[in-house]
Amino acid sequence: MYYRQLGNIPHKRHTVFKKKDGTLFREQVMGTKGFSGTQSILYHHHMPTEVMRTEFIGSYLPEYEEQGSLRHRLLQTDKINKQGDALESREYLLGNDDLLIGTANITKDMENFYRNGDGDELFYIHYGAGKIETMFGTLSYRPGDYVIIPIGTIYRVIPDGAEATKVLFVESFSQITTPRRYRNEYGQLLEHSPFCERDIRGPEKLLTYDDSGEFEVITKTRGCLHSHILNHHPLDVEGWDGYLYPWVFNIEDFEPITGRVHQPPPVHQTFEGNQFVVCSFVPRLFDYHPESIPAPYFHSNVNSDELLYYVDGNFMSRKGVKEGSITLHPSGIPHGPHPGKAEASIGKKETLELAVMIDTFKPLKVVKNTAPIEDDQYMYSWIK
Repeated sequence: MYYRQLGNIPHKRHTVFKKKDGTLFREQVMGTKGFSGTQSILYHHHMPTEVMRTEFIGSYLPEYEEQGSLRHRLLQTDKINKQGDALESREYLLGNDDLLIGTANITKDMENFYRNGDGDELFYIHYGAGKIETMFGTLSYRPGDYVIIPIGTIYRVIPDGAEATKVLFVESFSQITTPRRYRNEYGQLLEHSPFCERDIRGPEKLLTYDDSGEFEVITKTRGCLHSHILNHHPLDVEGWDGYLYPWVFNIEDFEPITGRVHQPPPVHQTFEGNQFVVCSFVPRLFDYHPESIPAPYFHSNVNSDELLYYVDGNFMSRKGVKEGSITLHPSGIPHGPHPGKAEASIGKKETLELAVMIDTFKPLKVVKNTAPIEDDQYMYSWIK
C-alpha cells in the first residue's frame, strides 16, 4: 500500500499533541510483523486501553465434515437463509489453517463494533451497497468491490436499507496484499500490473466521536470471540497517517491480461495471503491465435485446491452453475471444461463472465451441514 493521512496529526511522530483543553491526544502505533511491516499511527481522544469489563463469548471456529471420497463440490449459496448484521450473518463454508471462507447476507446495521485480531479480512460485494465505519474513516461500498480490512481494525458495517448486501468473505490468518510480482522494490505497482494505486480507494472521511458511555467491541482472536466494553466511543481518532488502513478495489478496474493462446490462472491474480491467492475473472477478449481454444485445458491442481465463486454471466467452461454458487476442485484429481464447452469456445471473441477464484496451497475442508446447499451430482456432470 501507499502512504495516506486523514484528520489532524502533529508535525513529528512521538511528540506532544494537545487538545484544546490542554490534555494530550493518545498516540497509538498500529503495525504488523513486530514494527518491521506496514504500520500507521493513530491519535485518539481516549486511551485505547480504557476497557470497563471483558467477557468470553466462545469459539467461532467451524466444525468440518469427516474425510469422505475425493470429489469436486458445488455449493449453492443462494439457498442459505441465514441473515443479520455483518457478523451474525456469516456462514462459514470452507477453511483450513490459513483462511476461512463463506458468505453473508447482511440485512441490518451492526449495533456494536467488531475487530478481527487473527488476521486480515476480505469482502467481495456481490450485491448491495452501504458503508463501513472504521477507526481509520468511512468507506462506501457497491457491487463488485473488494474490501480489505487489516487485522485489529475496529469497524461496523451499515448496509443501505433498500437492499440486503451479499458478500463472499475471506477471514485470513495473515496479511492480504497485492501480488508481489506486480510490485517494484519500493512497493509501487508496476506498469504491467492489471491495476494500480489510482484504482484503490482508501477511507473517504474521518468521523471522530468524543462520546463517553458503554460501547461494545466484539474481538475475534485465538479462535474465539471476546466482548470488550469500552467507556468511550471506539471511533475517537482525531487523525492518522501511514501505510496500514482499510481499502477498496472494484473488480471492474481489473484490466485482464490476454494472449494469442489461453493464459494460465496466475494472470488473473489480484491478492495474496499466506498460502493462498485471490484471482478475478472479468469480461475480456478471448485468445486471438487463429486456431486457439479459449476454454481452459484440463489440468490437475497438483499443489492447490481451486475455489470459484460465480458472480455474473455465463461462465465459459461450466454448465448448470448458477450465480452465487461455489465450486471446489480439490488437488489430487484433474478438472476442466464441461462436455462441449471446449468445442463451443472455438471462434468466440469474448467472454462476459465474472467470478472470484481462491486457490489455496493447503487442502480446503468443507464445513459440516452443507448438504442442504450442495449439488451432490456435480462430480458426475462431466459424463456425457
